[in-house]
Amino acid sequence: MNKYFLFFLVLLFTFLGCTNNQKNDHFLNEDAHSYANFNDVRITHMNLSLTVDFQKNTLDGKVDVSVDNYTNAKQLILDSKDLTIHKVLLDNGVETSFTLGDISEIFGQPLTINIKPSTKVVSIYYTTSPDAEALQWLTPEQTLGKEHPFLFSQSQAILARSWVPCQDGPGVKFTYEATIKTDSNLIALMSAENGTSKNNDGVYTFKMDQPISSYLLALTVGDLAFASTGRNSGVYAEPAMLEKSVWELNAMQSMIDSAEQLYGPYAWERYDVVILPPSFPFGGMENPRLTFATPTIIAGDRSLVALIAHELAHSWSGNLVTNETWNDFWLNEGFTVYFEQRIMEKIFGKPYEEMLTKLGMGELEATIDDLIKEGNSDDTHLYLNLDGRNPDDGLTDVAYEKGRFFLQKVESVVGRQRFDSFLKNYFKANKFKPMNTERFIRNLNNHLLTPEEEQAININAWVYGPGLPDNALIPYSEELDRVESAIAQYNNNQIMANKIDISGYTTHHWLYFLRGLKNLDSIKMRDLDDNFKFTQTGNSEIACDWFKHCIDNQYDVAFPALSDFLIRVGRRKFLTPLYTRLAKTPQNKAWGKEVYQTARKGYHSVSYHSIDEVLK
Repeated sequence: MNKYFLFFLVLLFTFLGCTNNQKNDHFLNEDAHSYANFNDVRITHMNLSLTVDFQKNTLDGKVDVSVDNYTNAKQLILDSKDLTIHKVLLDNGVETSFTLGDISEIFGQPLTINIKPSTKVVSIYYTTSPDAEALQWLTPEQTLGKEHPFLFSQSQAILARSWVPCQDGPGVKFTYEATIKTDSNLIALMSAENGTSKNNDGVYTFKMDQPISSYLLALTVGDLAFASTGRNSGVYAEPAMLEKSVWELNAMQSMIDSAEQLYGPYAWERYDVVILPPSFPFGGMENPRLTFATPTIIAGDRSLVALIAHELAHSWSGNLVTNETWNDFWLNEGFTVYFEQRIMEKIFGKPYEEMLTKLGMGELEATIDDLIKEGNSDDTHLYLNLDGRNPDDGLTDVAYEKGRFFLQKVESVVGRQRFDSFLKNYFKANKFKPMNTERFIRNLNNHLLTPEEEQAININAWVYGPGLPDNALIPYSEELDRVESAIAQYNNNQIMANKIDISGYTTHHWLYFLRGLKNLDSIKMRDLDDNFKFTQTGNSEIACDWFKHCIDNQYDVAFPALSDFLIRVGRRKFLTPLYTRLAKTPQNKAWGKEVYQTARKGYHSVSYHSIDEVLK
C-alpha cells in the first residue's frame, strides 16, 4: 500500500512540476513602463477597425484583442493614454465594466477591464485624442505636394498606447489584422502586408502574421505612390519625391541579399521604405515590412543610405529578437549598428565601413562626455535603469555605438567566422521571442566563449560599467587620416580653406572635417563658407554640424538658413544639439524661442517634448 502511495505521489509531483513549467514558459521580467498584467493575461492577436478623421484629427473605431489567460484572472489590464473609451464587450457581445486609473504624464493610465477566466476576445470601442502623442497630423501645406493632408504614427518607445489600448511593453508579442477607412484620395499603409495603389473606396485591409511588439505598430496615410527597387523591395513616397527616392535607395535589394547571407533568411517577406514628410522625428523607424524614413536621407549622392542598412538590420535584431524591456535597449540597437556596418562593408567595401566606424566612435565619445558632465554616468552603461523615467531618455548613442563596439570586441577575440556562426544560430533559436541582457550574456558564455575569452572581453565592464572599457578597439580609417591632416593644418593656421585638397570628399569626410575644427573665429567661418558653401548645403547631416559652429561662433550670416532648417526639419537628432547650443546665451535663446514658436507645430511630440525641456 505504501509503495503504491509513494508511486502516486511521485506521479502527482511530476505532473504538477510539468504543469508549473508550462505555465511559467510565458513569464516575462517586470516592465517598469507598462501597467499591463501580461504575466496573468496576455494579448496574442489584435484586430483593428479604425476610421481616419482629418477634420477632427482622430482615429475612431474599435480593437478586438484575443487573450491567453494563464492564471484564470478576472481582470485584463492594458496601457492607454488620452484615449476616450466608449464601451467594452466580451466574447458574446455582452458589455462589461472597466475603469481608467490615475493619469501619469509619462505612462498614461491603466485601463482595467473585468473579464471571465474563459474570456477569449475583448472588444474595446474608443477614440484617440487630437493630441495623441504617437500621431502627427499634417495639413496639406506641410507636405511636399501641398494638396492633401498626411498622417503618420511613431509608437516607439511607449506611445502605441496613445492610439491603441494595448499591452505596451516590448516583451509582449502579437499578430494583428486591421481595416482602415480614409479619404479615397489617399493610401493607408501599415507595418503589415500592404497594397501598392489607392483604393476607390478608401478602405484598406492589413494582415501581419508574424508576431510583433506594440512599439512596431505603425500607420501612415497620405498621397503616396510606389515603385519597386527589386525582387521583394520598394519605395513609397509623395509623387514628386518618388523618382529621387528610388534613385537614392537603389542598393536596397542588394542590402537584403547581403543581410540574408550573413545572418539567415529574411523573415518578413517584403522590405519596403516609405519616405515621410520632414517632420518625422527620427532618421528611420524599423516598422516590420515598412521602414519609416526621413527625407533628410535623400541627399542626391547616395551617401546617407547606411540608415536604410540600419533599419533593414532591425529585421533580425529588434523585430525578430526583441529587447524584453527598455532597460535592455542595447540588445536592439547595438546589434543593429554592428549588423549595419557588416552590410555596408559587404556592399561598399572596407574603407567605407571604416569611415562610418570612426565617425561612430567620435559620436559615442562625445555622448559619454556629455552624460558624465550632466551627472548621468549610469546612462553610459549598456544595461540601463530607466525605472520611473521615460524610456525615450535611454535613446542615446550609448545603446547604439557602445553596443556595437562591445560586439566588435567579441568578434576580435573569437574571430569573425565563429561569431557569425553564433549570431546566425542566435537569431534562428530566438526568432519572434524577447531577449533580456542576463539571458543574452548566459547565451554568449554557454554557446560561444571560453573562460579565457570571457576574461579577455570583460563583459561586466562593457555591460554594467560606465563609459568605454580600456580594451575598446581603436577605429582606423585611412580615408579619414588625410582629413585629419587638413584639420590639423587649418586649426594651426598653416593653411586657408582654398588650399585644402577636398578631392573625393564624401559626406563622411566632411562630417569628420567639421567635427575636428577648433578655435574658429569670424574670419575663419567666412573663409570656410566662401570656399565650401556650407550655409547653402542641401545635405542635412553637413548642415547640422556646420550650424553648430555658426551658433558657437555667432556667425550671423548663417542664421536665416539656420531658421529655415529648424522650421523645415523635424528630426530630433538635428534639433536637440542646435537648440541646446542656442540656449547657452540669452540672445540666442531668445532668437531660438522665436523660431520655435513657428517651428513647433510642425514637430512630432517626440521632438517637441525634448525641445520644450531645452528652451524652458
